[in-house]
Amino acid sequence: MNRHVAWAALAATFTASAAFAAETAPMDVKFDDAGGVEASLTGQPGDPSKGAEVASTKSLGNCVSCHVVSALDASFQGNIGPELNGAGDRWSEAQLRGIVIDAKHTFEGTVMPGMYKTGPFIRPGDGYTGKAAPADLPPILNAQQVEDVVAFLMTLKEE
Repeated sequence: MNRHVAWAALAATFTASAAFAAETAPMDVKFDDAGGVEASLTGQPGDPSKGAEVASTKSLGNCVSCHVVSALDASFQGNIGPELNGAGDRWSEAQLRGIVIDAKHTFEGTVMPGMYKTGPFIRPGDGYTGKAAPADLPPILNAQQVEDVVAFLMTLKEE
């Protein structure tokens, strides 16, 4: 193999692994005083169309089970959380990222689950329910799905 080709292959491998290493783990997310998260979790831009899919799919984020989002064609839209129409005008990208990751940093009493959180959780335990979750739970969304949802929310402007 040519030395130049070998160096190019090594550089491509290093670049790919550096991009993968750039993903922020749930417990390493840094919130600002207002609950926002400035830095992308992946270093990659979000895809609004994939974010819309996450927001409207029951087995993914299922945002529409609690929020009205007129831009989504969902048979049921909840009214537990605030309406998300115009979210891209009401909140900055950093604020939306923080809310999606763990809304309790912005809205202390919210019932919204942390979508990119692995703990700590308050659990009633086996003594109360008989069905306690294991000690460590995976996040509901992965880092790229969070970025996709944020990109989708940023498209929701006031009419």
